Amino acid sequence: MKFSYEEFDLSAVRTYPLASRKSKANAVDFAKPFRGAALRPLLESLPDILAAADFKAVISALKSARDNDRGIVWGLGAHVIKTGLGPVIVDLMERGFVSAVATNGAGVIHDFELALSGATSEDVDEALGPGRFGLAEETGRILNAAINEGVTRGLGLGQAVGRRLRDMKPQHEPLSVLAAAARLEIPVTVHVAIGTDIIHMHPDASGAALGEGSLRDFRYFVSNVARLAGGVFLNCGSAVVLPEVFLKAVALARNRGTSLDGLTTVNLDFTRLYRPQTNVVSRPVAGIGKGYSLVGHHEIMIPLLAAALID
Repeated sequence: MKFSYEEFDLSAVRTYPLASRKSKANAVDFAKPFRGAALRPLLESLPDILAAADFKAVISALKSARDNDRGIVWGLGAHVIKTGLGPVIVDLMERGFVSAVATNGAGVIHDFELALSGATSEDVDEALGPGRFGLAEETGRILNAAINEGVTRGLGLGQAVGRRLRDMKPQHEPLSVLAAAARLEIPVTVHVAIGTDIIHMHPDASGAALGEGSLRDFRYFVSNVARLAGGVFLNCGSAVVLPEVFLKAVALARNRGTSLDGLTTVNLDFTRLYRPQTNVVSRPVAGIGKGYSLVGHHEIMIPLLAAALID
């Protein structure tokens, strides 16, 4: 049997209120920014060997970049957001340790749901069978509207969603990285693959807006990367999309003759994978900088790294 070109009809897709959904990540369990003052002795007690030496080198690079007005770009996979680390990232933004943020489509979705309801991360196994997976009404309708309207006004995806969140003033806005970025005027770029995110399942999704907005954000991201001489790029939890986007941004910067001398790159994830290792840690800094791979769970490593920067 040969299939024909036939678009799936989304007009009868059934949605449900976001508040009615059971979510696996809730604000009550989220991380809190470090407010102590006793971490330095612990760090100084670590050996200058292997991972401990790398950890201290990354802290030094981040402090040097901040103190010398160099760029620090954070690439955040969605897992970073849904494991409750938004408040930690926001605190670092307010302290000057974030020049720009890059994320994927799922990162925006988790950030938006947290701002709106204080919870995110639905149970896929439970929702897929009855046909409810990905079809929360507010997530699909409001996010697509923000993207469609914002891109029409000449914004990228990150800027469009951040501004919409600021305008909405949702109950849990302090949890949102995108809302904080809009408040602090820190660029956020969003890099999507069509069909990978639940908002693409909704009738309001516009391929034109998603494509144009994400391409616009890619060009913003290239400009951010091109200003990273002496700075730091961190890839936290993105296995494919952000490492690929970062490599292309480095290639374009070098095509224009832009120096990235002194660049430090960091991949932070619970395992080492091919693309982050080659496209973040190795290739971009060959002969000009230094790359590090910090292996550990985000919900431990990122708060620890942030506390070390604060102390």
